[in-house]
Amino acid sequence: MLTDAQLLRYSRQLLLHDFDIAGQEKLLAARVLVVGLGGLGCPAALYLAAAGVGSLVLADGDAVEASNLQRQIAHTEADLGRNKAQSAAAAVAALNASTAVEVLPQHLQAADLAALLQRVDLVVDATDNYPVRFALNRACIDAGLPLVSAAAVRAEGQGAVFDPLRGGPCYRCLYREGADDSALSCSQSGVLAPLVGVLGSLLAMETLKVLAGYGEPLRDALLVLDLHSMEVRKLALAPAADCPDCAHLR
Repeated sequence: MLTDAQLLRYSRQLLLHDFDIAGQEKLLAARVLVVGLGGLGCPAALYLAAAGVGSLVLADGDAVEASNLQRQIAHTEADLGRNKAQSAAAAVAALNASTAVEVLPQHLQAADLAALLQRVDLVVDATDNYPVRFALNRACIDAGLPLVSAAAVRAEGQGAVFDPLRGGPCYRCLYREGADDSALSCSQSGVLAPLVGVLGSLLAMETLKVLAGYGEPLRDALLVLDLHSMEVRKLALAPAADCPDCAHLR
């Protein structure tokens, strides 16, 4: 049951007839793990808190550096040297004190994931680390959780929802291990600041849709953006018949 304060705070979302109070109550009851509090994770975490997700688990082992401030909007100059998960948690608390926040100020290891994922409803992949992405994919399949993922570099990005238990492919259907050998990185190729804001907001949007049962999440599609040319494409994705991570589900 929403309080009067919550009815006021989230009134613009409650006006959506296919979201309504039921959708808001689902958000308030949800617990989301955000892995990576950099360019993608910062806006994702802030929008999830602003929209009323009840609990966030923020995981990142890195410290804020000066080069991060160009695009990682949860961190400020006062946070230089501070752990990113702790810095983002403070920004979330300042935005919405009613969102419970758990801070994991370390790089997650594959061995940590099984127990951790038992305590959340959905995982947001905002990392730039391929081994971690593959580990998250396997752990989410084992736990039966949706994995909302995005990537960004230069002025290009992409996002999808990997949830093979409910239809569509998993992350490894799209990217086979070893893909990181030729992957671009922001530190080597650059990135224009608002791009990660767009993709981080997409992470939040898809997360809210999955949690609230709103709209059509990107479960069987990859949204590809090129903001340099303003080209937007939605590519249909099918599960790989020989995927070593999710083929056993079919």
